[in-house]
Amino acid sequence: MRRFLARTRAIAAKEVVQLRRDRLTLVMVIGIPALQLLLFGYAINTDVRYLKTAVADQDGTRMLRELVAAVEASQVAEVVATVNTASQLEDLLRQGWISMGILIPYDLERRLATADRPAAQLLVDATDPSLLGTAQVLLELELSNSVRQRPRKEPARLLEVRAYYKPERRSEVQIVPGLIGVILTLTMSLFTAVAIVRELERGTLEFLINTPVKRSELMIGKIIPYIVIGLVQVTIILGLGYYLFRVPLRGSLVDPYLAAATFIMATLTLGLLISTVAQSQFQSMQMIMLFFLPSIPLSGFMFPYEGMPRAAKALAELLPLTHFVRMVRGIILRGATITDVSREIWPLVIFFLVTLTASMLRFRKRLD
Repeated sequence: MRRFLARTRAIAAKEVVQLRRDRLTLVMVIGIPALQLLLFGYAINTDVRYLKTAVADQDGTRMLRELVAAVEASQVAEVVATVNTASQLEDLLRQGWISMGILIPYDLERRLATADRPAAQLLVDATDPSLLGTAQVLLELELSNSVRQRPRKEPARLLEVRAYYKPERRSEVQIVPGLIGVILTLTMSLFTAVAIVRELERGTLEFLINTPVKRSELMIGKIIPYIVIGLVQVTIILGLGYYLFRVPLRGSLVDPYLAAATFIMATLTLGLLISTVAQSQFQSMQMIMLFFLPSIPLSGFMFPYEGMPRAAKALAELLPLTHFVRMVRGIILRGATITDVSREIWPLVIFFLVTLTASMLRFRKRLD
């Protein structure tokens, strides 16, 4: 028994020494709990504020100013545009420029006086369920108070909610499109994160060095097969989402693949960059998890982006998943075109070029 305890204690002491030498493991032991605590305690907030809102005024009375003042005083919405027609509001919703739209009809004064119909309509992008709940709070608490000052025989219903793009309000309709990005983030980055390290561990890296292959050719050649694999994964998810969960595809069938291809390239080059830094395949997987864990809560996949503080939003804008979730939900659920969501493509292109360039520079440094 004493020998058993002595040998066990010796092995445990050896593991402690190895852990002390492995700085990345120590970072994960301390960093992951601290990072997750900060994200979920500080950055994640379901109390959505300052939703981008547009107003279509068909009445042309001073009630517009009263409604806008009441909306902005609630701190729930921020009026960023004024248009003339309902179709213009719908275009802004489809393109993702706004989350809510207020349609003021031409007979607003009569509706307020008679109280027989809702005075106006609130158009809500229901692809994010939290926005629909926020809209209900806005109606019941804030806007109704602003019109009670006006004399009438009966209290009027100020606004009527119209949920766009998700009238059935099924959670899987909102989850499945974003899940494409989550799956691609994990699989694509893992594939290439071990690419260079695997060559080093197998002893084939020196052979590649001695060939005429240039660094750019090596890096691009490493990611091309995985782009095809990623698009196959997109096909599987879209097919299962449609046949099992009845997730609609309101946009063009080509557009999700164009968005996915851009996102896949950005994610693959991130994995390549990690592969040039890591000393082993295990280390590369650890680094991927450090990147993957904050991407889920900050991207808007699980929690509303609009509820995050400014610092968290700034960090979220650096993550490829944030832009892809916006694109894929816009295309699949709102019927947006790739042109409508093109503003989300440029950050992915920049991310791809920066990480690819950094990977090539790191690879040269590693060879030296």
